[in-house]
Amino acid sequence: MIRSHRKLATLLLSSVVALSLLVTGCGNTAQTTPPANTGNANEPVTIKVGATPVPHAEILEFIKPELAKQGVNLEITIFTEYPLPNPAVDSGDIDANYFQHTPYLETFTIDQGLKLAVIGTVHIEPMGLYSKKITKADELKDGDTIAIPNDPSNGGRALAVLESAGLLKLKEGVGVKATILDITENTKNLKFSEVDAAQLPRVLTDAKITAAVINTNFALEGDLNPTEDALYLEGKDSPYANIVVAKEDRKDDPNLQKLVKALNTPEVKKFIEDTYKGAVIPAF
Repeated sequence: MIRSHRKLATLLLSSVVALSLLVTGCGNTAQTTPPANTGNANEPVTIKVGATPVPHAEILEFIKPELAKQGVNLEITIFTEYPLPNPAVDSGDIDANYFQHTPYLETFTIDQGLKLAVIGTVHIEPMGLYSKKITKADELKDGDTIAIPNDPSNGGRALAVLESAGLLKLKEGVGVKATILDITENTKNLKFSEVDAAQLPRVLTDAKITAAVINTNFALEGDLNPTEDALYLEGKDSPYANIVVAKEDRKDDPNLQKLVKALNTPEVKKFIEDTYKGAVIPAF
């Protein structure tokens, strides 16, 4: 009997120890495994987009509330010089940019060896010929100087605008890569001054400059109304639509796709049409 009681006691003690270890083990697991949902999924995601002030940053400001509803906090970084936003995307300082057209992107990325991709198309800004000294393009005199952008794609585009206005002729087929060396006919012996695109509105007061071909965003910043002040305005069939650009390996990023979708809504189209009165044209 004594041996039986001892055996029973041993079995009971073993069971208690095993149960204690089991409970302790479960307790440790509960303390070291983090909960499946920490709440981070509900926090807004911030995306940084670089843009020139007008109209790009203004359009981005318009869509901020809509993106906020979708859990995306849009942070806008203002750039006033064309060469800066693409390297900023490439380095990761910003997530995307919205300031340029495809010919500029293609030229820049080839020259700089960057791998960037177009993720959306938003609007067209017709380029125009402006002057503080004459009121019609045909008032240009022999030997007058016209300022044009000094970057290759916008410079070529400016020359194409001047050709369309009947002021010169370019080598056939040269397209957006045109330079002043590609001018085949210049009956007024016009001279050309290549200037940083952002500075073009300022040179209109330069005594040596009769007129300038200016991108609409910089014209607007310079208090010029393209539909009223331009001596000649690029046609609405221009291929130079302004685009949203990201790194190639992030072109399918869902939050960047939300950005593009928000930029291509009927509400944005109406905002562009009502705000810019034809100076900026929706391209979607």
